[in-house]
Amino acid sequence: MLDQIKSLARQCAGELVATRRHLHAHPELSFQEFNTARFVAEKLRALGLRPQEGIAGTGVVALVEGRNPGRRTVALRADMDALPITEANDVPYKSTNPGVMHACGHDVHTASLLGVAQILSGLKEEFEGTVKLVFQPGEEKAPGGAAMMIREGVLENPRPAGMFGQHVAPNIPVGKVGFREGLYMASADELFLTVKGKGGHGAMPDQNIDPVLITSHLIVALQQIVSRHASPRIPSVLSFGRVIANGATNVIPNEVLVEGTFRTLDEAWRESALRKMKKMAEGIAEAMEGRCEFNIVRGYPFLKNNPELTRRTKGRATEYLGAENVLDLDVWMAAEDFAFYTQQTDACFYRLGTRNEARGIISSVHTPTFDIDEQALETGAGLMSWLALEELKG
Repeated sequence: MLDQIKSLARQCAGELVATRRHLHAHPELSFQEFNTARFVAEKLRALGLRPQEGIAGTGVVALVEGRNPGRRTVALRADMDALPITEANDVPYKSTNPGVMHACGHDVHTASLLGVAQILSGLKEEFEGTVKLVFQPGEEKAPGGAAMMIREGVLENPRPAGMFGQHVAPNIPVGKVGFREGLYMASADELFLTVKGKGGHGAMPDQNIDPVLITSHLIVALQQIVSRHASPRIPSVLSFGRVIANGATNVIPNEVLVEGTFRTLDEAWRESALRKMKKMAEGIAEAMEGRCEFNIVRGYPFLKNNPELTRRTKGRATEYLGAENVLDLDVWMAAEDFAFYTQQTDACFYRLGTRNEARGIISSVHTPTFDIDEQALETGAGLMSWLALEELKG
């Protein structure tokens, strides 16, 4: 079976590249993946599958049924949404949608899963059980398409015994993959602060309540939550990436807007830290005669790979790719809404190498120059097919 899958993956490699390039050239933002969803559904129907559309708005699900389909089910997930980034790459498949780009590899994930559909559709008489293909919207935007699809029953009828997801890794050479058992990725919450004061002329600060000064104290002080309240054993990150003080050289504004993110790997500490941040921000602002509205948008939980499933999966990846191409990963403080699936079923989320230094393909995700070595598509589709069929054996 392994050689069959490798052969089928090689045979569809050209089509995988064409599919990925089409998706890359036509990116759509979170929960707006209307054309992408139609494209995916058409591809699935062309394989003789019966996709279910409109789940969580633009999600698509299809079943590849082998012999005795009720015996066991394994689910595979790909996300479909792009980012609000203007692409800087000069390539034939450059984004044609201004200000929108597949800068996180979701075009790769979707193309790879369509490749899995093609491979497994040709092997229906060779395996027992069902493979559920989950094409998910809105990974990049809270509350996350995964949570919405779960609410709409994506993990039922049939319920999977295990679930796999893969994510591009521009720090891992193409042809290699990476795994980590247990805690792998962080929770992520979005923080929105409105610091209010009393604006006026910059030459008369005594007549104003300066929200810019209050904000500067808040940004520095809130870092104490991580540096002095978090256990050194719990990874934590607090970052503020957007500060808008719409005044001028001689104008103190009435308010300052601040946006940031808090990430950690412990749910109890997550709750405690958010409470401490809100209390500290409001208290400092009040002490400086201003006011702080501290709003929290709850994001994704931490992602925990099932240890036994991940151990099995890593062994199977070694069979497929060779030991030299299977790596151990460290904790990654990025967040992924695949975490919601890991809370509901045994799951494994792993990394797919896309880097090629010789060709200059080295840019990180979420950058305007992100791209991949497209050899990763053959690896991604073939390996995921192999993992699914091996796990179906129980």
